[in-house]
Amino acid sequence: MTLFRGFFEPIISGSILGRAQAKSAVDIRVHDLWQHVPAGERADDAPYGGGAGMVMRLGPLIACLEDVLGGDLRPPAGARVIVPSPAGARFDHAMAADWSRLARLVIVCGHYEGIDERFFDLVPAVEVSLGDFVLTGGEIPALAFVDACVRLLPGVIAAQSAAQDSFAEGALDWPHYTRPAVFRGIAVPEVLISGDHAKIGAWRREQSRERTQARRPDLGVPEAHLKGPPAT
Repeated sequence: MTLFRGFFEPIISGSILGRAQAKSAVDIRVHDLWQHVPAGERADDAPYGGGAGMVMRLGPLIACLEDVLGGDLRPPAGARVIVPSPAGARFDHAMAADWSRLARLVIVCGHYEGIDERFFDLVPAVEVSLGDFVLTGGEIPALAFVDACVRLLPGVIAAQSAAQDSFAEGALDWPHYTRPAVFRGIAVPEVLISGDHAKIGAWRREQSRERTQARRPDLGVPEAHLKGPPAT
């Protein structure tokens, strides 16, 4: 749900998101809030109490959500309503994995100074943050949420790729290389072209461990990851 549907269309129709829709792995729909703004009226208004910025009005938001949910403001079983917001819990891989198992995810994109707080009195929605910074609106976080979830759906990408992603097992991925073997004097690590899959697996595990400890020591290195992924 957004005031800026044109922001989404070129991105959700391309790359992995486009291919996922083509094979019916996911159905992504963009709902235009402007269709629920009465002619001649605004989608936002000045905040009560004064101050800078504008606040999105409840009328269009509630009308659009009722339309999306079939007249109800409570999502059915297997569905969830998400509002991108710096006030929410920080989005992470575990959240994406949880959402990817839902039958339906509705993302309500705020804009300007945000949405009228009474929205949360009416709707059992969850605020989720992309990080500790502020964006103009919820559209960029919404795209990030959608992309992170869709790539985890069965058949969208290779299962082995998803299983070896950063954060999938609580650690960062190892570094990757491809042809040519030498570029401007910089060679690919010799072990990767040795053909010894046991050594390659051990190298990847060690690189993952070192990278995680150096860049994200808060993650730790789970025991399962130390045992390592397949070498190929």
